[in-house]
Amino acid sequence: MKTFKTTLAAELPHIEMALAVAVKELPASVQPIARHILEAGGKRLRPFLTLLFARLFGLADRDCHRLAITLELLHAATLLHDDVLDKALRRRGKPAAHTIFDVSAVILGGDALLAQANAIVASYGDTRLTHCFSEATSRTAAGEILEISAKGRTDISMQDYEDMVRGKTAWLIRAACEMGALAAGARAEWTRAAAGYGENLGMAFQMVDDALDFAPEEITGKPTGGDVREGKFTPPLRLYRQSLADEERTAFDAAFARGLVNENNAAEIAGRIRQAGYDAQTREEARRYLHSALAELNALPDAPERQLLREICTYVRDRKK
Repeated sequence: MKTFKTTLAAELPHIEMALAVAVKELPASVQPIARHILEAGGKRLRPFLTLLFARLFGLADRDCHRLAITLELLHAATLLHDDVLDKALRRRGKPAAHTIFDVSAVILGGDALLAQANAIVASYGDTRLTHCFSEATSRTAAGEILEISAKGRTDISMQDYEDMVRGKTAWLIRAACEMGALAAGARAEWTRAAAGYGENLGMAFQMVDDALDFAPEEITGKPTGGDVREGKFTPPLRLYRQSLADEERTAFDAAFARGLVNENNAAEIAGRIRQAGYDAQTREEARRYLHSALAELNALPDAPERQLLREICTYVRDRKK
């Protein structure tokens, strides 16, 4: 019986090949930058979701890989831009692109990746696909703008946080699912259910990611407490701040707003968050979104792909890194 992990492993070579072909089609000056960000790796969950939904609704054509990687190209473009904006030195354990290439070239390289993805989607000649991709692009940009405006602030409401996550993370996953359904010619109500599944899965994915930010580095492979050092007011941090006495909270707010939380401070905060179970509470909130994602799946045809999509919810729920 095929499982989520075995099926993904079988698809990865085809996904990576489609990405490599797309990179070779870029102008020569852009290719080294594109290869650098794409070869840094990634879960490739977005293209896999596009493939699963396309097949769920009867499209088994291998050519769907080319459509499936468009949102991965868009995501790579946002990573290039994000690292420049954040002055990040590393991305997935490797030097960030702007530390190797000229900063202006990296920004323009991200633009070229986005343009390439747009061209691939347009080549399918379906205005619904073009609209879906364009909306994902604008929603992602809007979410990134919200995140920038929220940096260092502790007056961000939970609704503000959810709006930001819906834009910067969930909409790309939503679009990946919706594009697979559209490519297969699924009925309108099924396409809406696919989009709903993706949006809820994306919300849960980011919330689990925010909980994992406070896990020990030896488990995740990432520095502990990166979000608090970068001024990102995520749910575990919100719960931590609420637990502080007035004087301690005032001191935290001042350090957070000025970007003065260092690695030692972050490690101490992370330990207190884990001890109090604020990371676990955030995972519980993510389960609410996963429950909604599963409810959307129940409206779709019973097929092997639907079971794999259920397994993805379990994977997101139980992620350790």
